[in-house]
Amino acid sequence: MERRITRGVLTAIGAILGYQGANYILHLLDFWPQRSLEVTVFGWSAGIVLGGGLAFLLTPFLIDWLLQLVSWAEVRLQKVPPQEMVSGAIGLIVGLIIANLLVLPFSKLPVVGPFLPFLSSILFGYLGMSVAIKKREEIVNFPSLFPKLKDKMNPLKTKLAARSEEKLENLVACKILDTSVIIDGRIADISETGFLEGTLVVPSFVLEELRHIADSSDALKRNRGRRGLDILNKMQKQEGINIKIYEDDLDDGLEVDSKLVKLAQILNGKILTNDYNLNKVAELQGVGVLNINELANAVKAIVLPGEEILISIIKEGKEPGQGVAYLEDGTMIVVDGGRKFIGELITIVVTSVLQTAAGRMIFAKPKGMEKVM
Repeated sequence: MERRITRGVLTAIGAILGYQGANYILHLLDFWPQRSLEVTVFGWSAGIVLGGGLAFLLTPFLIDWLLQLVSWAEVRLQKVPPQEMVSGAIGLIVGLIIANLLVLPFSKLPVVGPFLPFLSSILFGYLGMSVAIKKREEIVNFPSLFPKLKDKMNPLKTKLAARSEEKLENLVACKILDTSVIIDGRIADISETGFLEGTLVVPSFVLEELRHIADSSDALKRNRGRRGLDILNKMQKQEGINIKIYEDDLDDGLEVDSKLVKLAQILNGKILTNDYNLNKVAELQGVGVLNINELANAVKAIVLPGEEILISIIKEGKEPGQGVAYLEDGTMIVVDGGRKFIGELITIVVTSVLQTAAGRMIFAKPKGMEKVM
């Protein structure tokens, strides 16, 4: 409904502009002796139809472009520190005032006079805003130049600086947890080691999703949801872990993954996840991602071909004669010819190591058999 109203208003404006343009052209052609009332009415009608028609056709594209521009500006402005915004606004106002004062005497000049206010406003407005942003520290410290105000300003400056540093630290260092990484549970152990610095942010919509999972009629989903809530409670009780709940909900029309990406852009933070799809979507939109699965693969023990390992074969493999074993970190070892050693502790020799998206897989043979094979 709003788009239709906007389209109608812009179409009416286009028709008015078309009428004005036609009237101006007819005024220029006033010397024509053939000009009559019919020509005038036809010119006005053509201008109205042409202006309104163009506006009607171009309005949808203009509305979409304006919405994208507003969204882009909103994301960028949310990342700009308040100090820079205030300084830029002050510089812009001062620049516009100077532009109007300087151009006023020259506005009556022929040809260039009507264009000077517009050009000077853009030039001096930009210069004022640019200089003010670069000199923002001096602008903020300007009251301290007056001795009487200096003593009063120092406590306020200290307080504001402390708040700014705290806010900057939270923005730069925060990690946003998604549902999958909470249910996974390894985040609690990683946080306890102290490798994750800064604030861990849990959005309210993630808590809501956990609650829905915990109330599910499916027993498996219900257990996973309750496990996630238990993990959060455990982490909140651990010392040295700073967890904050982000109460403000975002657009209800967005999915949880889209909300996480948008929140990361607003807070200038990173997303903690083990969801492959969320990882790719966030990277495409320039949002930093910390993937628990990638961390787990990175810290696994490095095994080289030719290395000997003492392991226990626990089951048979997919291919005939194969046996399967596991390292302490969960890495699977496929032992060619190891089926007959199921349940036994044997020494194997690594033949190759395969790195896949799911993790690392090791292929080996029982010691002594690799020479025969």
